[in-house]
Amino acid sequence: MSEPLKYQIRAAHTASTVTVYQAYAPRLGLPAARDGRFPAAWKRDRMTWIKPSFLWMMYRCGWGTKQDQETVLAVEITREGFEWALRHACLSHYVADRHADHAAWKRQLRQSPARVQWDPERDLHLRPLPHRSLQLGLAGEAARRYADEWTVSLTDVTPLAHQVHAAVRDGDLDAARALLPAEPPYPAGPDLIGHLAA
Repeated sequence: MSEPLKYQIRAAHTASTVTVYQAYAPRLGLPAARDGRFPAAWKRDRMTWIKPSFLWMMYRCGWGTKQDQETVLAVEITREGFEWALRHACLSHYVADRHADHAAWKRQLRQSPARVQWDPERDLHLRPLPHRSLQLGLAGEAARRYADEWTVSLTDVTPLAHQVHAAVRDGDLDAARALLPAEPPYPAGPDLIGHLAA
């Protein structure tokens, strides 16, 4: 079996949507899941990070146990919106062979409505794997579009997070693996993410 590409988006997706994950305090997450949209209290002027990897979200929110991250949402967004964000994104860190100089990167960072970082993907024990998982930060226009235009559905997957975690704790990794959302490679070629390979 060949090694997975280091920079590759893996995500649950359909012909028109892609699923990403976020975790919120119940005061925000529960109304969002109930109403199928982000509430007015959701700050559209702040940077928000979305993650196509369920296990990376589990690593970040501690299986939905960290303070203000107790409600885990699966957010189905349009592929059109997701790809718009990728095309308008820049890397969240300076890379010498991708930027003319540090000042040019800082300029690009200020002007871009989205940013990307690639963090080690996680296994069921939340240990790092050799390949990378996409984190997509949305600000300004991208954050507003995400909340008010791109979002198709919001689902509370906290019970699933707890179920997978319980199976891992019990040592039943096969059962845990069977519960995970399928995240096949997303069709993102060099034209879409070539400028984002760190």
